[in-house]
Amino acid sequence: MAERKLSPREEFDKALAERADAFGVRLDGETRARLGEYFELVAAWSPRLHLVAPCVPSEFATRHVLESMLALRFLEEGATIVDVGSGAGLPVIPLLAARADLKAVLVEASQKKSVFLREALSRLGMREAAGVVSERFEKIEPPAADYLTCRALERFTEVLPALLSWSSRVPTLLLFGGEGLREKLELLRLPFEAFHVPESERRFLFIVKRGELLVEQW
Repeated sequence: MAERKLSPREEFDKALAERADAFGVRLDGETRARLGEYFELVAAWSPRLHLVAPCVPSEFATRHVLESMLALRFLEEGATIVDVGSGAGLPVIPLLAARADLKAVLVEASQKKSVFLREALSRLGMREAAGVVSERFEKIEPPAADYLTCRALERFTEVLPALLSWSSRVPTLLLFGGEGLREKLELLRLPFEAFHVPESERRFLFIVKRGELLVEQW
């Protein structure tokens, strides 16, 4: 008898369950259910808004969701986050899905993507934990936050100096990127630690702490 074909959400959930350990992430049933609903929302909206590049459910689970959740271990209890260039809500929505103690402000320049973010936060029961600002970050006052996250900001390396200046009062930056971002951080003489993203060739989570070098190891 032929094996039943999994639905996209089942494929996504299967990949989450199988690959979470490789990313050092622990997922309970409630978190997996919330992430599954988030996956379906992105899948439904992305063809119109180009939230993420086309990919199979298992790739979305690893490349986008589990990668985003690498930041969890660096977030202190009760932390506040400002996420710049939120787009599809990565990394911050997976972080909020896993940690009820976190609060966030999502800054997204695209009006249409901001509509998606508000809908996703509402559907996932996160309206009390997070809000959306639909504007370019340069045009608003930076909200008070313990951490800044950024994963897919357009022209990331070009706007990094402006982003650093804008967020000067945020003590810790969690930045996702590749060798180009590493080179830019080195050029700006910023102390940072780079943690390799599992199952990727040259993607990293860069931890930048203002005025000090991290000593914690992966």
